[in-house]
Amino acid sequence: MTIVRESFPVGPLQCNCTVLGNTETGSGYVFDPGGHPERIMEVVASFGLKIEALVHTHAHLDHILAAAEIQNLTGASVCLHPDDRWLWDALESQCKMFGIPYHPAPAPDHWLDDEEPLRCGNGVCIHTPGHTPGSMSFYFADEGLLLAGDTLFLGSVGRTDLPGGDTGQLKESIQRRLYTLDENTLVIPGHGPGTTIGDEMRQNSFVRATP
Repeated sequence: MTIVRESFPVGPLQCNCTVLGNTETGSGYVFDPGGHPERIMEVVASFGLKIEALVHTHAHLDHILAAAEIQNLTGASVCLHPDDRWLWDALESQCKMFGIPYHPAPAPDHWLDDEEPLRCGNGVCIHTPGHTPGSMSFYFADEGLLLAGDTLFLGSVGRTDLPGGDTGQLKESIQRRLYTLDENTLVIPGHGPGTTIGDEMRQNSFVRATP
């Protein structure tokens, strides 16, 4: 199995979007299509992939703004944890809050579960609430890769002062679900540069590893 991946910032708030696929089967996923659909589709085409699913770490506007256009181009299913449906449905008000033009997003048609497998890349969904109630991270053990959304950042963590945020949940998600992964795992956060699980366990001043 040959897995290809490219992560790159998109959209008005520079969300890290990831295209991941299997070049042998030609199937792939787009994680967090937050904008610049033409850029996303250029990457998809360069890998020769057919996108099966648009997979979202959570439903803040900067992670979902290009979902409609990418779905129209690919016919892919739209995947989200059900605890973030209220945020998805509030996209118009989110856009007004940030002064960003509103374009309707397609309704999610697949609800993600904790520990649900992802066929492409032998990944697994990890429910990591705290930044939002339905925040998800996606772990690919064979690739040594974690797509952490806005749960864990280089030297920082996701904010919890927005509606639905919970600092205690966020800390528990990071310590019990993410810091138990292999320390060499590359972490692609929702924004900014990558890091590793081990570096965050030792150096993240917001959430340290449990003793």
